[in-house]
Amino acid sequence: MKTEAKVGAFVIVCAAILLATVYRVSSSQLKGERDSYKTYLRYAGGLQAGTDVLFGGIKVGLVTAVRPDAQDPTRIEIALDVKHGTPLNTKSVAKLGSVTLVTSPVISISTGSNDAARLPTGGVIPSQETISVDDTERKIVALADSATGLLDSVRSDVNNLTGDARVLMANMNQVVGRPNQQHIQNVLANADAVITRLSPKVDQIGDQVVDLTRNANDVVTKAGPLLENANGTVSNANDTITTLREPIQTDLAEIRNTLEEARALIATLHAATGAKDEDLNEIVNNVRTATGNLNELTESLKERPWSLVRIKQPADRRVPK
Repeated sequence: MKTEAKVGAFVIVCAAILLATVYRVSSSQLKGERDSYKTYLRYAGGLQAGTDVLFGGIKVGLVTAVRPDAQDPTRIEIALDVKHGTPLNTKSVAKLGSVTLVTSPVISISTGSNDAARLPTGGVIPSQETISVDDTERKIVALADSATGLLDSVRSDVNNLTGDARVLMANMNQVVGRPNQQHIQNVLANADAVITRLSPKVDQIGDQVVDLTRNANDVVTKAGPLLENANGTVSNANDTITTLREPIQTDLAEIRNTLEEARALIATLHAATGAKDEDLNEIVNNVRTATGNLNELTESLKERPWSLVRIKQPADRRVPK
């Protein structure tokens, strides 16, 4: 045998031994570093053995079997192997997903919670159903039917609103038409004429009111001292009545009545501020008369103060002989 043939045979034998060794080592490592889990779905979506398993978007294993559940045929049992040390926990959720829209489906497992307990090997991963294509189509069809009914309803409402808008526009055209415009112009013209005709009278009435108010203020100003005198007289009369005898109270009652009449006249002055000038002159004359009566009574009391005590004038004294 030639040396080249011996070298070739030796190389082939070494390569075969190397491949066998690598295969055994990889097989033992794979078996020792894989954990088996199960999950259940009601819609597998084309899953099959060899489908990738993602944990938080990272490939961690493969699907080993997809078959109906022996105990509940309405769900699909999915067996999968993941790398040893993958932090699956009781809050992790498995669902059917895909990396892109055009790629094959995968099993996607969420990362769950760091506080949740770790899921033991051979455990069942909680699952979450995804909407299938058929369900999506049915919902789209139902949504389209609802949209059709909604469009019909909107079309009907729009037609009603259009009819109402046309009626409203017709009414507006009638309101702002030429006859109504002419009527409004006539009303405004009549109002201007009435205002023009009544303006001088309104000014005259205003002047009269101002004069009447001025006269009333003068009367009230003049009546102020009279009120003060009347109040003083009433006070003096009250003091006198308390010290005099009963017969004198009649005279004082008359004085009081006179004072009350004066007060009534003064109140009449305030109430008559809106009356005419002739009424004010008459009231002023009445006040003057009452003032004169009070002055006469005051002078009489000053000249004959004994009349408050005696009713009759005493007889003149005789001249002694």
